[in-house]
Amino acid sequence: MYFLGLFLVQPKESSMQSSRRRFLSSSGMLIGALGFAGKALADSCDFRPTAKQPLGPFYPVEFPSDSDIDLTRLAGSAVRATGDVMIIEGVVTDDMCKPIKGAIVEIWQACHTGRYNHPSDTSGTALDPHFQYYGVMRTDEQGRYRFKTIKPGAYDASETWRRPPHIHFKVGLRGYRQLVTQSYWGGESLNETDLILMDLPIADRRKVVIDFKDEILNGEKIGRGTFDMTLTKLP
Repeated sequence: MYFLGLFLVQPKESSMQSSRRRFLSSSGMLIGALGFAGKALADSCDFRPTAKQPLGPFYPVEFPSDSDIDLTRLAGSAVRATGDVMIIEGVVTDDMCKPIKGAIVEIWQACHTGRYNHPSDTSGTALDPHFQYYGVMRTDEQGRYRFKTIKPGAYDASETWRRPPHIHFKVGLRGYRQLVTQSYWGGESLNETDLILMDLPIADRRKVVIDFKDEILNGEKIGRGTFDMTLTKLP
């Protein structure tokens, strides 16, 4: 899977914007079931906008009908996706540290093998038929979002570059500059050699590398991490 050029040049968005917003009416219930460990606002607000990072080559070409906030289980299936279960959550704020209600938060990622469900991924590693790969939701009145997913696998972006586990984010709302970024797992040795992560200033790097803490939720072991994001208002 060698995609060096594709990562360093940000592709255009898919033209299927009108069909990608499939918000399930059960999202609120799912959020409640997952529990929110953080506060409505971060303990110490950082006015610095969240660092922009490349969209990458694997933004969905077609958007799945099942795109809710639980990526670990497909609608109607009793089989959970393979991998370590994680909850990533946070608050989307403006550059004055005020929470943004109704911001659209999208995530997409690889499964536990490091494979994306995308035609450009020709790595040959196995897809997980039980993993959702993509999710979307709107932030609540306190600017909060939350997704349940699995820790993605690392993969080769070139012959000399292996990307660490990461999740892609796209966040937007009318009146704000759209944010495209990525979050990473703390403690991963591959973080230190990742061309995209290491290209960020140290202060920006610290905001996108997340520490996940283990806990038990509804009898299931999960890792929970907080990734707060800041959007910039348009003039």
